[in-house]
Amino acid sequence: MGLKQALIIVMLSLSVGTSFVQAGSPKDIQDRGKAMLRDAEEMVMHGGMGDGKAIVHHCGEVAKHAEAILKALPPTDEHGKEAVPHLQEAIKQCKRVAEMGDKVDPGASLNPATKARAAAREAMKHLNELQDGGA
Repeated sequence: MGLKQALIIVMLSLSVGTSFVQAGSPKDIQDRGKAMLRDAEEMVMHGGMGDGKAIVHHCGEVAKHAEAILKALPPTDEHGKEAVPHLQEAIKQCKRVAEMGDKVDPGASLNPATKARAAAREAMKHLNELQDGGA
């Protein structure tokens, strides 16, 4: 594993445990989700063009958004609870992409990138249902 991949993995790992965010407003969470989806779409688009560096970059952004959303979800909102496994799946798939790095054939990293995008899309279906008050 190269230095760049190791740094990406460390950055993803550190971002999981370092911030203490209280539940965010549904609009803030949904806006973060929209940014996550934009990065997911960019990631797969660049993957189709064979740009491994862009896949790794955008997948890192998807994971960062997903982690922030997980921290901001209201604990009592059912829609938020339903989004959690999909957000976790997006993070998991993006960690796979980071481990592969940008030197592999972009086709190889496109598979987990596509899975991360699918998970992000599914999470957004639930996040779009969040309402003020958390119920």
